[in-house]
Amino acid sequence: MRTTFHLVPAEVWAARTPSAPYAAPSLEIEGFIHCTDGARELMATADRYYRDDPRPYIAITIDLERAGSPWRIEDPAGIYPHVYGPIERKAIVAVQHVRRAADGRFTGLGGSV
Repeated sequence: MRTTFHLVPAEVWAARTPSAPYAAPSLEIEGFIHCTDGARELMATADRYYRDDPRPYIAITIDLERAGSPWRIEDPAGIYPHVYGPIERKAIVAVQHVRRAADGRFTGLGGSV
């Protein structure tokens, strides 16, 4: 199993069709779904891009070996996989709340959704 995380606003996750493969909005806009390896790095990424966005977020854990779409790591640090297509439901192995501080910082993963 080769796992990674994908951060998604809770409202976007709730609006998906649960039985269909997951396709983040970035798939249509950029051609891939952004992922991040490691919970600590996921929080740092969330702070960089979404700290000022007050919406609740969730993190989905994805088994890249079961994603059903091609993926590759293109960053020099080797921690940001991109999935080039929808993610099969069977590849989503966990869905967790993301905790935040009062100032908007992302502080860690919480309980299951």
